Amino acid sequence: MAPASESSPFRLELAATLRLAGPLALANLLQMAVFATDVMFVARLGQQALAASSLAVAIIAVLMMGLNGVTSACAPLIAAELGRRHNAVREVRRTTRMALWLAVGLGVAGIALCQFSTEFMLATGQEPQLARQGGSFLALLSVAMVPMAVANVLRTFVSALGRPVFATAITAASILVNIVGDYALVFGHFGAPALGLTGAALASIITASSTVVAYVAAIAWDRNLRRFHVFGRWWRTEWQRMNQMLMLGLPIAGTLIAEGGLFSGAAFVMGRVGEAQLAAHTIALQIGAFAFQVPFGIGQAATIRVGYHYGSGNREGVGHAGWAAILIGMVFMSVSALALLAVPRLILSAYIDVSAPANAAMVGYALSYLFVCAIFQLSDGLQAVAAGVLRGIQDTRVPMMIALFGYWLAGFGTSVVLGLYTPVGGVGVWIGLAVGLTVAAALLLVRWHRRDRFYRPGEVPAVPHRDRLVADLNLS
Repeated sequence: MAPASESSPFRLELAATLRLAGPLALANLLQMAVFATDVMFVARLGQQALAASSLAVAIIAVLMMGLNGVTSACAPLIAAELGRRHNAVREVRRTTRMALWLAVGLGVAGIALCQFSTEFMLATGQEPQLARQGGSFLALLSVAMVPMAVANVLRTFVSALGRPVFATAITAASILVNIVGDYALVFGHFGAPALGLTGAALASIITASSTVVAYVAAIAWDRNLRRFHVFGRWWRTEWQRMNQMLMLGLPIAGTLIAEGGLFSGAAFVMGRVGEAQLAAHTIALQIGAFAFQVPFGIGQAATIRVGYHYGSGNREGVGHAGWAAILIGMVFMSVSALALLAVPRLILSAYIDVSAPANAAMVGYALSYLFVCAIFQLSDGLQAVAAGVLRGIQDTRVPMMIALFGYWLAGFGTSVVLGLYTPVGGVGVWIGLAVGLTVAAALLLVRWHRRDRFYRPGEVPAVPHRDRLVADLNLS
């Protein structure tokens, strides 16, 4: 292998992106494993419990996407501050502190909203018993929103500071905590009562809270992270920084809510198609979301890598980081699509007993949905990574408009028409998902390709010397 100094800038950036994206993607996959264990335990309570929980999860997922979207603005800001290298410790601390403020404040607001979830479910035409069961579950589960949001901020902080492996290790540990919690509280083991769905909600709260404790301990233990004193003077306000974060974060939240709302909205449409279809949709969506976590992690890494070059004034590095991330994302999603096409029953068997007669209808629907899911894998990965690279150059408002148009006008509109007004039913809902993702992916890629039209030369200093580029890649 050629020495780093003899490698092309693009190859250097490709390697740097892989080093950062690998732990982040693995952490995302492990986080999905945490969610998957909940689905696996709840699925054994019966089809009705699974359908009710899916409605609750559909709501909290959208709220968490919006909350994490606002606070995730700290990623490009921290990366740019590190790239500028001017008072980086102080500036990173201010950004992280305000992100934690937002995480707690918005999390509490989310808990309050979730107390009215039963009425919302009934208003959308859901079966009353499912709405009541799902609403009660969500009212308790929502308590986990605050620790989940705080953990997301701390994860961004440690990752941007070059410690993404902490996110991987902590998330891996949280799987064990969640499994033990579900095993004890859902079915009543280790002397605990069998609480069913209530037990699953309590297990999630315990898992989220322990995750925050783990991040705090990791930051206190690591010398490089400890020197930022991110918890020091936590009461001190930085209104200018918070305003900057809101200006960037609200459009990110809008984008994520638009995307999450597409899938959550599809769950409510599917609930009107049929209970078996909704249960199958929930499992198929879990599988698709599991695959999505890799390009999502690549997009998170791209935001940091692109943001770092954006802050340091390395215009060429911005382009290399963005295209490297897009290439990595497309390679992985090609493999993911082939797996879904080749062994869908094997993948589905991780969630339910595919040979049980009682599950025959649900399995049939799920296999149909997974076929459509395989078709839109490339689009799903591309839109995730493209959004991430645009956030790196702090371009968030236009991508939000693209998301609203692609996901809702093109995607959700197609899902409603095909799902409720044609014989294709549930498959039509999934075709709508494919349409929305494909439209958004194409428009975001065009936006990135034409970034010179809004990313003006005067905004960024000249490209640093080649030796500086190599140093930047190593330091970050």
